[in-house]
Amino acid sequence: MTRVQAGELRQVLQLSGAIRAVNQAQVKAKVAGEVREVLVREGETVKAGQVVAKIDASEYQARLDQARGSLQAARAQLAIAAKSRDNNQALVAKGFISQNAFDNASSQYDIARGNVESAQGALDVAQKALNDTVIRAPIAGLVASRTVQPGEKVSVDFRLLDLVDLRQMELEAAVPTTDILQLAPGQEAAVRLEGLATPLAGRIVRINPATQAGSRSVLTYIQIDNPQGLLKVGMFGQAQVTLASKTGVLAVPQAAIQDQAGTPIVYAIDNGTLRQQAVRLGMRGHDGSGSGEAVEILDGLAPGALIVRNNLGKLPAGAKVRLAQAAPAAFPAPHAVTTAASVAPAAAR
Repeated sequence: MTRVQAGELRQVLQLSGAIRAVNQAQVKAKVAGEVREVLVREGETVKAGQVVAKIDASEYQARLDQARGSLQAARAQLAIAAKSRDNNQALVAKGFISQNAFDNASSQYDIARGNVESAQGALDVAQKALNDTVIRAPIAGLVASRTVQPGEKVSVDFRLLDLVDLRQMELEAAVPTTDILQLAPGQEAAVRLEGLATPLAGRIVRINPATQAGSRSVLTYIQIDNPQGLLKVGMFGQAQVTLASKTGVLAVPQAAIQDQAGTPIVYAIDNGTLRQQAVRLGMRGHDGSGSGEAVEILDGLAPGALIVRNNLGKLPAGAKVRLAQAAPAAFPAPHAVTTAASVAPAAAR
């Protein structure tokens, strides 16, 4: 038995999925070569910009030195070409050489200047390649995996490390297309995870604009804060997304509602007598106390009414009911009084 009282009723949608980090990154080699050092291991914390590995830089240093020498030679050729052009400009003005001779000297100057620009570009490329032998963490976080050891040779784009930032996590849930129109960014959700006794507060932050091939479901992302780092990537979770809520409404357990010739009824107890009470139903959802599925009662019951909580089948109206207080539960549900009852057959008419 339960006594009807006003409370909160929430219409929710159940979702499930795996936990992933909002910010995660793969650290890859930008140049090929032999790995000299790997400075971090799985589980260690790294800062953004921290050096995590080094590749043998001797070949790239030699290339840089070669590029620097080529630039110096190109600049020397440019200086000679500039001096020759200036001298020929003075001579052509006095008529000592032809215009064609001056044009040739001017062309040689332009070629020398182009060689300097090309050599400068080659030097910049060589400098960047040398810098890339020192590998830095792109984000702050924890090392999730390490796939390389010192002495190994790696190619360009070889994955060295995986980094995850556990400060902010999200539940990735596949939502059927039949339910996706009920969801929108900003909706609140209560997320339950394996190993945690209490649910975590979350909210929908993104909804994928396309369905997944095969399942035709839509990926939805529920953001969860993780300031203490208790949540881990890959943990399974279940979320209840609140679609609508009402406060101060009369609600009864879903199991208490029965159908009598197309009319919803509950079994009410008045002065120890059982009777069928027709009711008008409203929103269906979950009781705010967390006791399970419930239905709003718009008409037919008053606050404080005592009803049969569970579906016990068809009961004889008019039967006498003897109430006995049930043993107290370890964690009684709020806003509900539960009793045991015995039903005596109605007196024969």
